[in-house]
Amino acid sequence: MPKVLIIGRYVLFFWMGENGEPVHIHISVKRAEANATKFWLLSNGGCRLANNNSGIPDKDLRKLAKAVTLNHTLICRAWCEAFGAESLVFID
Repeated sequence: MPKVLIIGRYVLFFWMGENGEPVHIHISVKRAEANATKFWLLSNGGCRLANNNSGIPDKDLRKLAKAVTLNHTLICRAWCEAFGAESLVFID
């Protein structure tokens, strides 16, 4: 599970083997976990919450969504490197 960013106590990461899905990032507290929160990245540079399986508080979710948006390019580049993708697929 490649870690992409660490923001405070949250780790943002990819699960390997999910390269068939549109670009997304998982977030959990301190380490990668199976029941992580998931954000889809959007083609316009934003993001959309897919689920909050890890139960991150709303205040933190808003901050994390902003961080995902601000790091959209970095996350997309890391996705291409991790999965060997030549092009990106978004949900929108």
